[in-house]
Amino acid sequence: MRDPRLGKLADVVVLYSTRVKKGDLVTIVGDTDCMAAVEAIFESTLRAGGHPSFHPKCDSLHEIVLRHGNSEQITHVSPFEEHRLANCDVLIVLYYSRNTKYLGRVDPAKIASAQSARRELFALSTRREAAGKLRYCLVEIPGHAAAQNAEMSLTDYEEWVYRAGFLHMADPVGQWRKLHEQQQRVCEYLGSRSALRFTAPACDGAGGARRHDGTDLTVNVSGRKWISCAGASNFPDGEVYTGPRGVEGVVNFTFTVNYRGVDVEGVRLKFKAGRVVEASASKNEEYLVKMLDLDEGARGVGEIAIGTNYQLDETSRNTFFDEKIGGTFHLAVGGGFPETGNTNESGIHWDMVCDLRPGKAFAGSAGGLIEADGVVIQRDGRFLMEGWPG
Repeated sequence: MRDPRLGKLADVVVLYSTRVKKGDLVTIVGDTDCMAAVEAIFESTLRAGGHPSFHPKCDSLHEIVLRHGNSEQITHVSPFEEHRLANCDVLIVLYYSRNTKYLGRVDPAKIASAQSARRELFALSTRREAAGKLRYCLVEIPGHAAAQNAEMSLTDYEEWVYRAGFLHMADPVGQWRKLHEQQQRVCEYLGSRSALRFTAPACDGAGGARRHDGTDLTVNVSGRKWISCAGASNFPDGEVYTGPRGVEGVVNFTFTVNYRGVDVEGVRLKFKAGRVVEASASKNEEYLVKMLDLDEGARGVGEIAIGTNYQLDETSRNTFFDEKIGGTFHLAVGGGFPETGNTNESGIHWDMVCDLRPGKAFAGSAGGLIEADGVVIQRDGRFLMEGWPG
């Protein structure tokens, strides 16, 4: 029997997030292990008058190509995928992982080559979104692998995910609209500001060992458009973001960051004139550097964002959720979003998250600040302005 929460999730994604209407071509991409969710969204799309089509995506086949394919096969991009992306009105991608570490032993150079080959697909999707020709939503479907990664039972993880989507409430759409209104106030305020500064003190771990040497990052956002993400392009959601003009300083990302199935920990980046000039990590540093050397745009910055979903209060070791935690900020190296004014292009868009809440990054860690043109707008992970999220 299908989990009734999937029906509720499907209706929110189809009717609110992607606003499916009669005649829309709706592409649903997902793993065959989450067919119950595929079926729920398929049915909801039909009720809305759209034309749904399902396209399977499988991590194990991706791994086979990377392990056994030659260079031509690894960098091949299917023309069918390009056609689908260029012509659908709505793209709903269901993220469901059978193994969150499935690329952990694959040569990072092969992963980088495959990702670089998809640069034009990413650019195509962002251009179509910016032009209003494509409505896109990435949806997390709970499964055993993600639950284990978060160190939860599947039952607890499902409850945690669905609460993050406000699906435990009588009117989840109403709650998303309320959050959108709050986030719009943040966007309007930040849209009139020129510079953001993110600071967090150094943190020592057990025995006095240095965990990280702090964050002091200044981001030029002059003239950029801020976007409110309240359940439209991601579900669950909760962030405001823009594409920076420039970035200067140092950031220590306190959360494990995962990209294409590889965990990277203890990431430290130094920026000068908007580009990464130094990069290190305590785990999988080689992978980090190879991704940053993927192409000319990979060391640029495509996004700066602030998490606003206060239903999320702990890391799940899944950036899709961690980047939305209220009291965090995240930065993405690589491709930007044209609708913000950022035109950086790359084969990657890699979000990395920093916690500003006291005692959350590490035991005993102090909180951080966000300043806008010298005015403190957030302290210790909480906004200081009335009517803002949280």
